[in-house]
Amino acid sequence: MDDQPGADDGVLDPERPNALGHGFGVIGDEWTLLILRATFDGARKYGEIGAAFPISHAVLTARLDSLVAEDVLRKEVYQRNPVRSEYLLTEKGRGLWPVLTALWRWERTWAPRDQGVTPTMVHATCGQEFVPAFCCSACAEPVVAQDVDSGWGPSGGWRRSVPHVQTRRRSGNRRQQEYFYPDTMAVFGNRWSSAIVGAAFMGLTRFNDFHDKLKVPPTLLAARLTSLCESGILHQVVLPDRPDWSEYKLTPKGLDFFPVIGTTAAWAEHWYHEEAGDVLSWSHRSCGQAFTGVFHCDQCHEVLRGGDLRQGGA
Repeated sequence: MDDQPGADDGVLDPERPNALGHGFGVIGDEWTLLILRATFDGARKYGEIGAAFPISHAVLTARLDSLVAEDVLRKEVYQRNPVRSEYLLTEKGRGLWPVLTALWRWERTWAPRDQGVTPTMVHATCGQEFVPAFCCSACAEPVVAQDVDSGWGPSGGWRRSVPHVQTRRRSGNRRQQEYFYPDTMAVFGNRWSSAIVGAAFMGLTRFNDFHDKLKVPPTLLAARLTSLCESGILHQVVLPDRPDWSEYKLTPKGLDFFPVIGTTAAWAEHWYHEEAGDVLSWSHRSCGQAFTGVFHCDQCHEVLRGGDLRQGGA
């Protein structure tokens, strides 16, 4: 991971990626997502995390070191001779539970059953199996992407919001795919794909607009757009009056990724900031209030909290 001056205390350099770009850069990596899911599932020791999915020692060490440097994990020695350490989620790391919950919800909805078993989830408060409902924190009404108006805040901007790390190639190993639906990785595990999907939620549709705003190299942009179309996140629309001119629009599957984008953006803006102000400005059309998304249990309608969730059956 690139070093960013000031990132260790949450204050970002205004000449570098903003909170959105930095936050997606911290967690929007395939191996990092796998490590986070393993730690949320209870893995603490290096060997436990490494045994959860196929990963080399070099890559695992690098990712753990990065997460410790970002204060997402805390390294704690539990044995002195020989020295052995475990990796514990910090407050900042535990704050990622809405992101993982949003990913689980999306996979539960869209992953074919032959891609592996996505377990159910139980809300400890009411004891019911549930699906989290993404709601407005102000009025508690369920929200979809089309219900929210978005724009740039003082520290916003297209280029600065692109995640700042290079994506690593995934192994394609079946055991790795058991942890995440492959289409999740197609969006969230590639920095350009996540930037393109985010830009699509902000209203961009044309190849030249993605290229001009994000500064994606044309051949790479074409490849990422093709991949996102193949994954069913975007679909290519040929304009009737301009057969040589296409637009790329979010499908229902792509639009349903909004809670993942929303929870990640909220986490990033909470833990990283600039003196200029926020990156994004969101408002809920229905109630007219500034929008912040929260999850509710769709059974008892209570606001969900990380400690209230437990895994159910398949």
